[in-house]
Amino acid sequence: MALHAEREGLTAAEAAARLRAAGPNALPASPPLNGWRLLLDVASEPMFLLLAACGAVYLMLGDRNEALMLLGFVGIVVGTTFFQQRRTERSLSALRDLSCPRALVVRDGKQQRIAGRELVVGDLVLLAEGDRVPADIDLLSAASLSADESMLTGESVPVMKRAAGAAQGEAEHRVYSGTLVTQGAASGVVVATGAASALGRIGASLAAIGGELTPIQSETRAVVKAVASGGIGLACALALAYWALRGDWLQGLLAGLTLAMAILPEELPVILTLFLGLGAWRLGREQVLARSIPAIELLGATSVLCVDKTGTLTVNRMEVAQLWSEQSGYDCRAAGGAPLQEELHGLLEYAVLASHRRAFDPMESAIVQAGARLLADTEHLHADWELIDDYPLSPGMLAMSRVWRSPDRSAYLVAAKGAPEAIADLCHLAPARAAAIAARAAALAGQGLRVVGVAQATFPAAGLPDNQHVFEFSFLGLVALHDPVRPEVPAAVAECQAAGMRVVMITGDHPATAQAIAREAGIGGASAGVLSGTELAAMDDAALQLRLRDTAVFCRIAPEQKLRLVQGFRRRGDIVAMTGDGVNDAPALKAASIGVAMGARGSDVAREAAALVLLKDDFSSLLLAVRHGRRLFANLRKAIVFIVAVHVPIVGLSIVPVLLGWPMLLMPVHIMFLQLVIDPACSIVFEAEPLEPDAMTSKPRRPDMRLFDREILLRGLLQGGGLLLLLVGLYLQVRWSGLSDDLARTSAFVALVLADLGLIYSNRTWSRPAWAPRAAASRWFAWISLAAVLLLALVLSWGPLRSLFAFAQPGPAQLAGSGLVALLSVAWFELVKWARSGIPSASAVPEAGG
Repeated sequence: MALHAEREGLTAAEAAARLRAAGPNALPASPPLNGWRLLLDVASEPMFLLLAACGAVYLMLGDRNEALMLLGFVGIVVGTTFFQQRRTERSLSALRDLSCPRALVVRDGKQQRIAGRELVVGDLVLLAEGDRVPADIDLLSAASLSADESMLTGESVPVMKRAAGAAQGEAEHRVYSGTLVTQGAASGVVVATGAASALGRIGASLAAIGGELTPIQSETRAVVKAVASGGIGLACALALAYWALRGDWLQGLLAGLTLAMAILPEELPVILTLFLGLGAWRLGREQVLARSIPAIELLGATSVLCVDKTGTLTVNRMEVAQLWSEQSGYDCRAAGGAPLQEELHGLLEYAVLASHRRAFDPMESAIVQAGARLLADTEHLHADWELIDDYPLSPGMLAMSRVWRSPDRSAYLVAAKGAPEAIADLCHLAPARAAAIAARAAALAGQGLRVVGVAQATFPAAGLPDNQHVFEFSFLGLVALHDPVRPEVPAAVAECQAAGMRVVMITGDHPATAQAIAREAGIGGASAGVLSGTELAAMDDAALQLRLRDTAVFCRIAPEQKLRLVQGFRRRGDIVAMTGDGVNDAPALKAASIGVAMGARGSDVAREAAALVLLKDDFSSLLLAVRHGRRLFANLRKAIVFIVAVHVPIVGLSIVPVLLGWPMLLMPVHIMFLQLVIDPACSIVFEAEPLEPDAMTSKPRRPDMRLFDREILLRGLLQGGGLLLLLVGLYLQVRWSGLSDDLARTSAFVALVLADLGLIYSNRTWSRPAWAPRAAASRWFAWISLAAVLLLALVLSWGPLRSLFAFAQPGPAQLAGSGLVALLSVAWFELVKWARSGIPSASAVPEAGG
């Protein structure tokens, strides 16, 4: 393939044809779970083993119909598990598609970002510092390019790369899939994708999303082990008590197994898997990619949002607003199409030369576009100049320089741009002149403009120096750029503040620019302080802790200083979400409680270090993620209260009859019927519940707040205990009326099923009565309630099924009594909810870090 023949890139039609022929640029993925593997997973579940044991006991008792009924329930459990597994797989598949590395390509002569899996051999790809190389690429051009190839070679030192033709070996002019661009920029042609790439040939594979064990999952695992251990002991004790009191060891074994089924909280792992998996999927649908499941848990506890300005608070569509030199000025917005003064041609000319020709940065794009418009038909645009080298920004010098050679000059020409004070330093200006330039820069920044200084120098065409300070720069002027605040930001910031979260802005901009944008966005306020990077560097940690208390704007902050700020907030006890996009932001993103990378403009390094990736680079996406985090944690707590409450009467009705000498009230078939209501309620109804109306007007929850805390257990035990008393009372009333034990069992069970639906109905919201009007009705609750009632009616009306449940045909009086008990239980649930309303919940806990 002729490398240079493809400089304009492929056409969309050519790319589509090659993609069809060669397949996606992806490594082989592990196949999804098949039916047999799923069946094996289900067969190893404790509930399945208990069902099998109960079936064996029924066969030993000669009750073949009951055994077959339990096997039928096994089929239902397998079907339900399969549905949930498929739903989770689809969610994770969607997340994997979203997390696919992206590539900036040239197709049909235009730059566009595509998913890395859509790359084909022959695509022209543009690379910049911080990018993850999406395929094996031969370089056509390279400017100070180096790549980290440690994942392939084990060598930690970055490797310098050159364009094809200027190097002798393949390794020097080729960058490999999966490696990281650590410096510079380049363009090149894809020569291998997918399994044919270097990464594919050594058999590497992608790590599955969400594989880590989260804190909530660890806590739940411990709770399930403790409850299961206690339940097994209690079940054994009940079986022995039944045998000792009644002399029937088989029925005693059945009673013990029934109690074990009643106690086992097998719903907990299910709801956690689905809540966290579907939570990540829901965020993905909102263009927020969760790369770390624990981050979803912490979102609801976020107390400080550290955000950058460009692209997050602002629209990230910069345009040149003003040009200023010591001789003249030009206001682009007020000029009305007037030509640019001759005195400012050099300023804009060198501002363009100091920018990349294929600009990735919005500021550089704006400068290049302004040059193309205002310098058209002049000699100040230099498409034929050759780039020799460049000097990137560094922590000690907030300016960059690019070295060019023109066809008709022997000397190099150097263009520099950067912070006005850095450019003044490079030019070695006299103090009075530097102060006048600084005053003008401050005046422009006070209008909310981003101000860039520009300088030029010449240098003999010999060996270039290591430091741009060696060049003898001449100051040309200032370029002021405008990037308006997004229209939705002020309302979003106000919502964050109402929710008890501080919003602080961390930017590299001039203090006056930062303050102007902060005022417009509603960040801080009249009493909020401003801290510059220079002041931060001079502070010790104790002084910084004092300043963090009332500082909302951090300006002229170098990327490595973000790490110190994040660590400072975390030492105060805050849960910190921080946005970042650059390579140097990665340590701070890792150190933050929740690192948030910008998906559109961010580097691959930042995305890999972050827990969340905003595929839309705006502040409202971050606020949306916080809403989802609060909703997920609150709904998890509601589901757990329901699980605790619903198990209390089931356990009680399994133990009380044995101890009091009554016939068994609940049998394994009854437990399985109830599971058909409980599992979907937990995994579907509660997960789909919308955010509580007051959730975003309450302070963040404590980060150490446990899922199974005293409030949750007490609320569940009170609700379940009251229901147990009502059910025992109903059972006794029917028996004392002279009716059969089977009819008493039927009445109690009908009331239990209806009350369980009432328990779901009541716990869907904790901030208002269950019957209060809601913005959105739960169609899942309606469908589950309808299915439960229809299934119950089928059991009661069909004789063979009724006999399997050991039920009797209830009359209107018994059905009315069961309905009355269900209504009384809902009233009790609401009373408990009202009594506990003054207790802090998941969304109403004093803020950390006060």
